[in-house]
Order: sequence, then structure tokens, then C-alpha cells
Amino acid sequence: MIKNIIFDYGDVFINLDKQATYKELAKLGVTEVTDEMMQQYYQYEMGLISTDEFVGFFHDKFQISKENLIDAWNAILLDFPLRRLAFIKELATSKKYRLFLLSNTNELHISWIQNDWGMELYNEFKSCFEQFYLSHEIKMRKPNADIFEFVLNENNLEASETIFIDDTAENTAAASELGIHVWNNDPEKEDVVNLLSRKEFVG
Repeated sequence: MIKNIIFDYGDVFINLDKQATYKELAKLGVTEVTDEMMQQYYQYEMGLISTDEFVGFFHDKFQISKENLIDAWNAILLDFPLRRLAFIKELATSKKYRLFLLSNTNELHISWIQNDWGMELYNEFKSCFEQFYLSHEIKMRKPNADIFEFVLNENNLEASETIFIDDTAENTAAASELGIHVWNNDPEKEDVVNLLSRKEFVG
């Protein structure tokens, strides 16, 4: 029986264009993503380097203005369909499940969301969750097992009573290894608002 629901953020609630940042960087002359660049990204996503250090790395390496870099970085972020806000608010109000958010994200993306949505909407969304875990704040990231173990242990959750929703197969596979139920949702074809019609809830 499912008692706990852990949601990803991007392409579960907010729509993403995962190729947009690569396209925008290419326009700025950055056409190859190296291992060194990916390591900077992972470090930033885990809050192990600051925004200034992260942007500064790309600025120094490619001589691109910091403003253009930030715009390219945030190009991945699209709209937030309000039907999903209505869904999570209704789910929170029902008090049938303990609700958690677990997202690989970073300070620049969260700042963009807060500005784009406005703090009132952002806080309305955030308040639907018992805990709102962002990778750069807790210094861990998916798909590493420690982040899932942290959420389970911190909140006294049983893996067998918990479902995790994420659009990235690597992340749901890691959660599944720990005995957590998973839904690797396809944002092109599926919507989180239909969660309760899945077999884990109606079986």
C-alpha cells in the first residue's frame, strides 16, 4: 500500500526543453560538452561550488558574457501547467499521502523559477510538500543511492510503501534498487495529474 509519494520537479511539474541549453551554448560558440564541463555541472548541482564559481568557469574558459551564459543555462526551463498545481494542492489537502519533492537542481534554476512564477505561486506549490529537497541544498544528487536513503531515513519511510516519480530512467532505476516503487514518466505522453489511476493506487 502506497503511503508516501516522492516527486521529481522538472518534466513532472515544470516543463523542460532539455536540448535548449546545448542549442543556446552552441550559438555562443560552445559546441562540445567535455567531461570537465559535466563535472562542473555536477559540482554545482550538489552545491559544492557557488553560482559565481560555476558561471566564472564558463566565462573564463570561453570568454562569453556571464549574462549570456546564465540565459543559456536557464533556457531549459519552460512553463508550469496550472492543472499540475491544482492536482498537487488537491492531493495535499486530501492528506491521504505524505508528499515529498526531490529534485536535481541548482541556485540559478530555482532563482529563475521564483522570478518567473512569482514567490507567491512558488511558495503555494512548495507548501504542498512535507519536505522540499533540492540537490544543491542537501549536497547530494540523483541517481546516487545516498540521496534516496537520506529521504527514506530522514522521514522514517518504508521503501515498500513509497513511490518515486521521475522522467529520467537512471533515477528511477536507482530508486527501484532500494525497493521503492517507481514511475519513470514520459513527459511527451504522460502527465503527473493521472498518477492516482496507476496500478499502485488502484490495485
